[in-house]
Amino acid sequence: MIPVLLPALERHGRLKPTSAERVLLTTLSAATIDRMLIDVKVAAAGGRRRRVGFYSALRREVPIRRFNDWANPPPGFCEIDMVAHGGTSVAGSFIQTLTMVDIATGWTECLPLVTRDGSLVVEAMTRAQGLFPWVICCADFDNDSAFMNDVVVPWCRAQKIEVTRSRAYKKNDQAFVEQKNGAVVRRLVGYGRFDGVETARVMARLSAAARLLVNFFQPSFKLKEKRREGARIIKRYHPPTTPYERALEHPKLPSAIKRRLRETYRTLAPVQLLATIRSAQEELGERIGKRGLR
Repeated sequence: MIPVLLPALERHGRLKPTSAERVLLTTLSAATIDRMLIDVKVAAAGGRRRRVGFYSALRREVPIRRFNDWANPPPGFCEIDMVAHGGTSVAGSFIQTLTMVDIATGWTECLPLVTRDGSLVVEAMTRAQGLFPWVICCADFDNDSAFMNDVVVPWCRAQKIEVTRSRAYKKNDQAFVEQKNGAVVRRLVGYGRFDGVETARVMARLSAAARLLVNFFQPSFKLKEKRREGARIIKRYHPPTTPYERALEHPKLPSAIKRRLRETYRTLAPVQLLATIRSAQEELGERIGKRGLR
């Protein structure tokens, strides 16, 4: 890009390079430019230089939680994951959906992020704190660097949110959120490529209506027990109920929270919510990026 940008920058008085500087600018490799600008980048990042091995050390100090370790927690314990909307290509920047699932009730919140970034994860979790009917007290992540970093983990701890992580390459450790990634996020938006701020706003409008439909009106199964009999795994499920119904039946939720949920439920019109979802889906269909579908 430099050979293209340089004449324009000179023309508008942004740069006045000497002949020697012009030769350097047009012949230096990208790696050399990165090395020369390292001090500038550190200053722009607030004087912080990435420490070798820091993120690995941070990840190691976060305790591991396996699927069988949940042991029927009260509402507020969440599994958290991201769904990439890059189509068939992971090149470039594209929208991600942050999925948060409450273990006790199945309550699900899906928040689109313009790109994969720790600070955006914190912003989304801050919004989620106002969307969940109860306080978030535990966040169980996978080992993604978008979560295991010096932005998300310290923020959670400052908010008194316990942080745990799944084992690497063990998707079953996050079975609750993995199921919602497919049953909610992919079912709503599919596998196309989506990018850009305006598209993220459309996805946010879709998620705002879908969260009410999913949490108040969409029954789902919840695993009751799992045991091995010889070579077979036997699973038994509770009767399908909505997250709203599970919340009302949970003995550890205060009556004030249950009252607010009932009040919200009485105001909801599922047909209108479905119409809003369909409208947003149609607009998203017009915004699918072509690069991820070739």
